Amino acid sequence: MSAPVNVTILGKEYQIACPEDEKEALIASARMVHKNMEKIRQTGKVVGVDRIAVMAALNIAHEFIQLQSDEGHDLEKMNAKILQLKERVSAFLDEDRQLEL
Repeated sequence: MSAPVNVTILGKEYQIACPEDEKEALIASARMVHKNMEKIRQTGKVVGVDRIAVMAALNIAHEFIQLQSDEGHDLEKMNAKILQLKERVSAFLDEDRQLEL
């Protein structure tokens, strides 16, 4: 069941409907957005809450895409390593079987 959750971003309060089991994730997300927007605002290079919000969204999306990309490469490396180990184990087992015969 959804319940309203109040979050504050750059001094403005928002009420967002959210399932109870996702409440902590929503609060953490709002905190991340707030910190990112606050960091951008403090640079003084971007003026206007709308522009700050867009820049924060772009920064967060960029971080997310990089994380996905990095995990994909790690997964490929891990799969390759598992395949190598599997081949080595198979070769060892084949040798062992030949010795038994």
